[in-house]
Amino acid sequence: MCTFAAEMNKDTVIILSGGMDSVTLLYDQQDRIALAVSFDYGSNHNAREIPFARLHCERLGIRHIVIPLEFMSQYFQSSLLAGADAIPEGHYADENMKSTVVPFRNGIMLSIAVGIAESNGLQFVMMANHGGDHTIYPDCTPQFVNAFDEAARAGTYVNVGLLSPYTHWTKADIARRGKELGIDYAETWSCYKGEEKHCGKCGTCVERHEALLEAGIDDPTEYEE
Repeated sequence: MCTFAAEMNKDTVIILSGGMDSVTLLYDQQDRIALAVSFDYGSNHNAREIPFARLHCERLGIRHIVIPLEFMSQYFQSSLLAGADAIPEGHYADENMKSTVVPFRNGIMLSIAVGIAESNGLQFVMMANHGGDHTIYPDCTPQFVNAFDEAARAGTYVNVGLLSPYTHWTKADIARRGKELGIDYAETWSCYKGEEKHCGKCGTCVERHEALLEAGIDDPTEYEE
């Protein structure tokens, strides 16, 4: 069994995808993060994201593990699990983006992270959901966050809690914080198609570009022509 001894003042497990939001949170809260966990659940873009998650953890000296969740791609229905051609194009808030929902993905990942936290004497699990997620992803909403925090505390001996400091932030707010922290967003991945370059057309690409511009950051992303 793998165990991770908590270091002084480090009390948190972070769910780290390798995208803009979670990488920003990693740097923002690095002083309290004992362990970063990435999940390979068979999405089109896991192979593009996870190397960035690993890169930033190595840079900050934070332990990083990758947990495979192959069953999700086998049994769950989502365009995110069905190949690049299945990903809809358009704005993030468009109705067709609901096809990218992986049912209860955050609930599953958070549950595993809570078990890891309790097993290793850590007090919190952290995720980087934000306000722009609310209309599309039900497991990113304030209602979900509050309910999961209550369930995790009730279901663990040490009352492991959920931290989600960006719940009411916009993507641009996160980008502004990343700018303050000096993060190079070229070293993050967003595109749901998961090909060699960002497609520039799917909802996450559009949202990424808009947030960076609103934050006053020259978009460093390589997009398909």
